[in-house]
Amino acid sequence: MKVLHLDENHPILIQKLSDFGFQNECDFNSSKEEVEKTVEQYDGLIVRSRFPIDQTFLKKAKNLKFIGRIGAGLENIDLETASKLGIVCYNAPEGNRNAVGEHSLGMLLALFNKLHTADHEVRNGLWQREENRGIEVDGKTIGLIGYGNMGKAFAKKLKGFDCKVIFHDLKSGLQDENASQVTLEELQQQADVLSLHTPQTDLTIGMVNEDFINAFAKAFYLINTARGKAVITRDLVTALRNKKILGAGLDVLEFEKSSFTSLFENDTMPQEFKELISMKNVILSPHVAGWTIESKYKLAEVIADKIIKNHG
Repeated sequence: MKVLHLDENHPILIQKLSDFGFQNECDFNSSKEEVEKTVEQYDGLIVRSRFPIDQTFLKKAKNLKFIGRIGAGLENIDLETASKLGIVCYNAPEGNRNAVGEHSLGMLLALFNKLHTADHEVRNGLWQREENRGIEVDGKTIGLIGYGNMGKAFAKKLKGFDCKVIFHDLKSGLQDENASQVTLEELQQQADVLSLHTPQTDLTIGMVNEDFINAFAKAFYLINTARGKAVITRDLVTALRNKKILGAGLDVLEFEKSSFTSLFENDTMPQEFKELISMKNVILSPHVAGWTIESKYKLAEVIADKIIKNHG
């Protein structure tokens, strides 16, 4: 089988596929339109998020049998068309779930202990101890929305903190030793912290809006390591301003390009984002929660193993 790699990944991926007789070719620079001219030559495709794998692209991939996405989300692939054409799509949430769990925990601890502002102040000669008094995770209720690979990984990290972990998920029967399943209304009544672990779907785009935020009984902290479009930035800024949200740790942003390679879709900074980045109780990172040395290897290995198992 001939496999086309559209993004650079850990060498273990090509190595494992080659060992099982796959022929690997790489094209990290051609445009979508250029790749469409030759894609019918290939049986498999390995992607991250360089450009959308849409209906036009898939219909030109006449011999394609599988697509492997190095990551968790599949929103960049037209799954409906792929299914109709008999193309199997693989993702690898198992590969970066631990990284996301650790990053979520790091953001929570940094927010609670004001580590980012304290660091900045000390570097600038300010020694403000009382202003940087923190709060503890112990005794808090941490609410998760989404309890798949990422949510479960974060809950596992929280187990040693003597806090209560609850979650809401559309699927039932997911409760385990690390977290209790509740309704969305119960989560909004109890949570001191909300952490998002949902894929990007029609249901989750714009989910965290003014009405959603105001439905929480208590002021709360927000962590988002899932997808940026789940949170309406304008409504988040309003909630931060009026202290309904006490702080936010955001690894993903509403205005990211769909390729995740740069920040703004149209290269202009929206006014609400200008206000967001001026707030001391906000921590930002550039979509790297699942982006560790270890996860780079594991993501590639997971995709290789899935392809070999089903097509080797």
